[in-house]
Amino acid sequence: MTFNRAPIVLPILILAAACSRDDKEARRRAAGPSPSPAALAAVASASAGQALFARCAACHPVRAGAPDRNGPNLHGVMGQRIAQNSARFGYTAALQRVGGRWTPARMDAWLTDPQRFAPGTSMGFPGLADPLDRADVIAYLKVQR
Repeated sequence: MTFNRAPIVLPILILAAACSRDDKEARRRAAGPSPSPAALAAVASASAGQALFARCAACHPVRAGAPDRNGPNLHGVMGQRIAQNSARFGYTAALQRVGGRWTPARMDAWLTDPQRFAPGTSMGFPGLADPLDRADVIAYLKVQR
């Protein structure tokens, strides 16, 4: 008796590809042709966000209790009041004027273009153009609690 293994093998290959480090294009396709922020959040990867955050880590620690660097510690930043996550950091007046809390939508706007989000901020980062990259970084920041 022989069994057709194709129905079992194909789903396993798809899952393996989706879980690989190079799954960005598969995740992008899963989000749809003009993905909404919710669709991007649904396919976002905290591990991909961690890799992207390596650029941010030069200025921003994310470990609980770590001292601020050129930027504030971002541990637990999601849901916190903007410009108040670190009591030790000297936030710019521009960022303090923004007010409110760090929601995924607001963090997405910040990561897109910090100068546009808070004109006059000292954040020299030009932003992340790719909306999936931003969703990944936000997913990473969400798990830093």
